Amino acid sequence: MTPTYPLHLHRRTLLLGLAGCAVFGAPPATQAAPLAAAVPNTTGPGAWSAADEPTLARLLDRVTWGCTAQGTQGLGGWGISAYLAAQLRPDANAALPREAQAQIDAMAISRTPIEALAADMDARNRAAKARPTEDERKAALKAWQQDMRALQQEAAERFVLRALYSPTQLREKMTWFWMNHFSVFAGKGNLRVLVGDYEERAVRPHALGRFRDLLGATVRHPAMLRYLDNARNAAGRINENYARELMELHTLGVDGGYSQQDVQELARVLTGVGVSQRPPGEEPPRIKPALRRHYVRQGLFEFNPQRHDWDPKTLLGQPLRAEGLAEVDEALDRLARAPATARFITRKIALFLVGDNPPPALLQALARSFERTDGDIAAVLETLFNTPDFRASLGQRFRDPVHYVLAGLRLAHGDAVLPSTEPALGWLQRLAEPLYGRATPDGYPLDAASWSGSGQMSTRFEIARALGAGAAVSPPARDDAATMASARTPPALAQTAYARALEPGWSPATRHALAQATSPREWNLLFLASPEFMHG
Repeated sequence: MTPTYPLHLHRRTLLLGLAGCAVFGAPPATQAAPLAAAVPNTTGPGAWSAADEPTLARLLDRVTWGCTAQGTQGLGGWGISAYLAAQLRPDANAALPREAQAQIDAMAISRTPIEALAADMDARNRAAKARPTEDERKAALKAWQQDMRALQQEAAERFVLRALYSPTQLREKMTWFWMNHFSVFAGKGNLRVLVGDYEERAVRPHALGRFRDLLGATVRHPAMLRYLDNARNAAGRINENYARELMELHTLGVDGGYSQQDVQELARVLTGVGVSQRPPGEEPPRIKPALRRHYVRQGLFEFNPQRHDWDPKTLLGQPLRAEGLAEVDEALDRLARAPATARFITRKIALFLVGDNPPPALLQALARSFERTDGDIAAVLETLFNTPDFRASLGQRFRDPVHYVLAGLRLAHGDAVLPSTEPALGWLQRLAEPLYGRATPDGYPLDAASWSGSGQMSTRFEIARALGAGAAVSPPARDDAATMASARTPPALAQTAYARALEPGWSPATRHALAQATSPREWNLLFLASPEFMHG
């Protein structure tokens, strides 16, 4: 899909799209051949030792949320092999800059345990609905909704701060990938209070770990159980929503070889897996004496054996031998280790980290790595990074909105912690990819065509103008041309090591346009709106 240009853009901006194939929605044509030619015939960690500076800058673009102004100097003296190894197996205690951590520490989601936070918001909702008059009910519910939105906002702010400033960039990047894969919509029910904890405790700790552990953590989290209605799934009142998405979207894939009968059987397996917000220490629900030993309560998660279907079940052609909650684990083991899951998950990783059409040989290698390592995500990524196909893709993948906004912020302001993430979150909203905002469980699309339409490009140019003017440091009171023209010191992107590293690969159209810039602000706009920056 070739993007079109809004008519009101500055004429110099348009110059970037008027030379041959160098349109905004296509990768810079001058880069494709040199990168492909540079690919070695053998793979392995040593393959990166002879990489030139533009290739290394593009590598950092790909394994992080965007290269900073330091370019390859951001490696800090590490060799690229050592850097990749550290990113694949990161220090769990890697620290954020003090100012960023202080912002996170001040959040309610950091200071209050999720059990207490959820109970408080649930009690407030009930109290609001019990107010004696309509006006009082409306006012109380409005205040409750505002506070719920604030909790979601805190989760989004925490994600952005980590994405911009964490030294463990690959973990933060894969956290977004898995949050998108195991997607929940914060706007449903009370998920706004749960989504931050879902990211923090179910997804982020396993983002580079074993897929089976990640899968199990999402199955036991109240955000997922509420979002896909499994909290209402009980023997005699079967709800298949979660079972279907667990197979189609989370493990086997739509062509994974399962049947409607398998969906029904998995739904029966998941009966009784739900959520409890009873205060800690309160008596468990009434359960038959023979079933009491099967009752499980861990935080907000609850397995209620009274609601479970105890009849025999068969999944993917084989009987399940365990019982109770152990039956769920046996089913998840089977799904996680199915060859279809290895193919489906690794193909999605390739779409995320390589591009729209990953070669069949690459997909086969990744699936083999997944199966050989029992779903070790870091091992799969290591396999990917050491392939010629990955290296050939550097600089060619069109950035979706989250990548574009975060890359722009890391380049323009990665050396100083922003006082607010509000501009970034506002831009993601305008670009139709807000965090936790996908209403359907399939997650945001990963292909270029979904994000390269004319409306998207028009908004990106406005964001490029704001970033180039330094608006992220001091957000304008209103987003208009007069405010944008107010006195700010724009970041000096033309002088950055990153821009110098990429310069040899700029297309003639980009060089021509940048040479005509009459100010640093205009140069920044043109560069941030260029094909070279739209792709990473």
